[in-house]
Amino acid sequence: MIKELSRSYENNLAFEINGKVSLEDEKSWIARLDVITDEYEKFNVMIVLSENASWGIEAGLADIKWISQHMNKFNKIAIVAESDVWKWLIKVDSFFAKFIGIKELYFNMSNMDAAWEWVKKDNQK
Repeated sequence: MIKELSRSYENNLAFEINGKVSLEDEKSWIARLDVITDEYEKFNVMIVLSENASWGIEAGLADIKWISQHMNKFNKIAIVAESDVWKWLIKVDSFFAKFIGIKELYFNMSNMDAAWEWVKKDNQK
């Protein structure tokens, strides 16, 4: 399930992912992101991943397809989780993301407020 958090505003978005993301969840999320990408040149996102966050194959493929078509719209991505695996994946991904102008950081759950502050800081619209 993907839930938009109340702290979202303008082109600064915050989502929580809990459990397995279905294709229907992914389509709803993409529809929300499409509204933002139509309105703003760039957007920032904080994604809070629960310990049991996962994607089905169809949802994962839809996610990859959308991201590959909209990479130029991302400014900052903050991933908030309690996982050494996610921490390592974000470290690797952020290395490549910087080559296309995306800033990406991993934050522990205890630093969620710091993640949100980082996402909002120096916002590009």
